[in-house]
Amino acid sequence: MSFGIYKQGQGYWTRVMTAVGAGVLGLAGANWAFQQLSVVKTSFQVEYLQAGAAAAVALLSALAIYYLVGVKHKTVDFLVATEGEMQKVNWSSKREVLGSTWVVIGVSVIISVVLGVTDLLFSWFFILIRVLEVS
Repeated sequence: MSFGIYKQGQGYWTRVMTAVGAGVLGLAGANWAFQQLSVVKTSFQVEYLQAGAAAAVALLSALAIYYLVGVKHKTVDFLVATEGEMQKVNWSSKREVLGSTWVVIGVSVIISVVLGVTDLLFSWFFILIRVLEVS
């Protein structure tokens, strides 16, 4: 394992954000390990065991992230290709997104009203033919 970064100038933001997300998960794992060891009974202060386990999880996570995001050829090539594809995406404008959002809200309201009325009609019909009893 070398200490250099494979394809250093390529896929910068994809790599950075992947590393940040994985780092948050690694820190959450370190916190989890710290919390889980709070109930362990030892002959020395349990805080040392907790801190050591949390540090080990954090260090192993950092090394794994460095290896996957910076060194491993397949992963790096995937991240570089992902950033290249994301630059080709035709992003919608704010106006298009707002218009689509209002259409979805409107259709959802219409569907809920139609289903509510249908439910009331079926309830009334089943009460009328005495399949349902009103208490």
